[in-house]
Amino acid sequence: MLSMRRYSAACSMRVVIDDKSGFCAGVVRAISEAEQALAQGGEVFCLGDIVHNRVEVQRLESLGLKTIEHSDLAQLSGSRVLIRAHGEPPRTYDRAEQLGITIIDATCPVVARLQRRLREAYDKMQEVGGSVVLLGKRGHAEVIGLTGQADDDVVVIEGEADLENVDFTRPIYFLSQTTQSIGLFNHIAEVIKMRAGEVSVTIDDTICRRVAGRESLLADFSRSVDVVIFVCGRKSSNGRVLYEVCRSANPKCFNIEEESELDNSWFEGVERVGICGATSTPRWLMEKVANAISNMKL
Repeated sequence: MLSMRRYSAACSMRVVIDDKSGFCAGVVRAISEAEQALAQGGEVFCLGDIVHNRVEVQRLESLGLKTIEHSDLAQLSGSRVLIRAHGEPPRTYDRAEQLGITIIDATCPVVARLQRRLREAYDKMQEVGGSVVLLGKRGHAEVIGLTGQADDDVVVIEGEADLENVDFTRPIYFLSQTTQSIGLFNHIAEVIKMRAGEVSVTIDDTICRRVAGRESLLADFSRSVDVVIFVCGRKSSNGRVLYEVCRSANPKCFNIEEESELDNSWFEGVERVGICGATSTPRWLMEKVANAISNMKL
């Protein structure tokens, strides 16, 4: 059964928000940690955007959170620095300790568990001359934190074409970034096993089910409405995956970052509009978008 909240529009159009959309538990925890630290007073810095949503980052910055890069750490001796849900490689913690920085570790527990599994996988592959292969987006914060567990000696692939970089004559341990598509992971796993032949292959599905489970729910939700408004930040990797899920289920799907991007022409003659978003999309922003649609003069 679909879970949603209804908004009454000025016309006959009905606007509903998918109650299963929005922040995942890891993001909720990170933002809570940031808000608690800010409430204690003093400066709080976050290493990278706390969430891949510009509007939510701006809200937290208005409360005093300061977003920094790794190059800024050298000037922050004695400060408090928050590690966001994506996690960080061991070298970041070592650097912070050297500088006398107090770490507020808000790494998502699911990501932290995957970091441990990747370290263990790397140790196993070192013993047998094998390699660790990770399905993930190159340069993504979570992926950087994961590959750092193995001194960056990990083959990162984004799709089947990248398998050309894998040595199939050596044992392989295949894992995934937590927010990747289950369908893509399973497909690539089958291709790896086929190409490896008799060579040992370990398939370790490390996709977060709390996130991945949203794919089928969002597809059902998208089919239940005439138009879908998918709200997410431009930097959100998870948002791009889930937006494609929605668009596949309903071609009349539009991706926006905030309500100012809405176009009246999308809603002409429409009876039912659905609002949904990524794991990095705050609930209050989806509600703001829903209210803006409800107040449109069509």
